[in-house]
Amino acid sequence: MKLSNEEVRHVAELAKLELSDEEISHYAEQLSAILDYAEQIQGVDTSSVPPTPYVLPLRNVMAEDVLGECLPNEAAVGNAADAKNGYFRVRAIFEE
Repeated sequence: MKLSNEEVRHVAELAKLELSDEEISHYAEQLSAILDYAEQIQGVDTSSVPPTPYVLPLRNVMAEDVLGECLPNEAAVGNAADAKNGYFRVRAIFEE
């Protein structure tokens, strides 16, 4: 599919790109080649290929849940805006 310079200008305007006439001609050729290749791919019969959500085999990439060293209480509440007796203090909110 051959794109015209006017079509490339229109796409450039939609993308808010300022292109010179030379760049428009250059991109018209490149975009036309891309569209030709996409058209070629459209012609491939994929009716016997099952849908594939993942191209690589799935495996669990999560680390094992292993108990580690706990953060000391003083360090946990050390930067709290308000703490008392090793606990965070927050304003009470009650709904009636």
